[in-house]
Amino acid sequence: MYTEDDFIMISALQHYVYCPRQCGLIHVDDVWQENLFTTRGNILHEKVDTDTYETRGALRTVRGLRIHSFRLGIVGRCDVVEFRSRTAAGQDSISSEQVMPVEFKSGEPKNDISDKVQLCAQVFCLEEMLDTNITHGAFFYGKIRRREVVEIDNDLRTRTESIITLVREIVSKKILPAAEYSAKCRNCSLQDVCQPKAMNKQKLQNYIKGLYLP
Repeated sequence: MYTEDDFIMISALQHYVYCPRQCGLIHVDDVWQENLFTTRGNILHEKVDTDTYETRGALRTVRGLRIHSFRLGIVGRCDVVEFRSRTAAGQDSISSEQVMPVEFKSGEPKNDISDKVQLCAQVFCLEEMLDTNITHGAFFYGKIRRREVVEIDNDLRTRTESIITLVREIVSKKILPAAEYSAKCRNCSLQDVCQPKAMNKQKLQNYIKGLYLP
């Protein structure tokens, strides 16, 4: 069990999957810059991060819910959590709630698991806080204007817990991972700060010097 002083942000998990160095720059060095993609995300989240709720029939929608897990030492905020009342078949007096977090993204589904890891971490928090079991979460992608439901299976849970451990290592030991240039760097708002091409060039120069220096 962790204390609040040990909490790491759920957003750090997504940053780590995208790029470990990005995670270190943001959550260790406290560096942040906006670009077109982050600005689009901010505009979209302004519409859902309102700390409000509404009820329509069996569905109760809560926006901007703050969440945490003492077991895993993570903290964050859900864009939307849906609570849907349901009654056991043939037993009108026995009812429960189906809980599902919904994360809003300005773009489209990604090829990696960065979004899914973030969603799974939210599920961990909600399960602990509400003493329940959650089997699915969902994304609403602004670019394609469509909701995508994700199964929170055992494989995703295991991978998410492993990533939480890796991120905790970076944050607790204040590690800044080395830069590794890839195609993803072109869309990163921290490219000018990180300078991955320059860092790779410096590593090459050091390697060449090592070949000729006694």
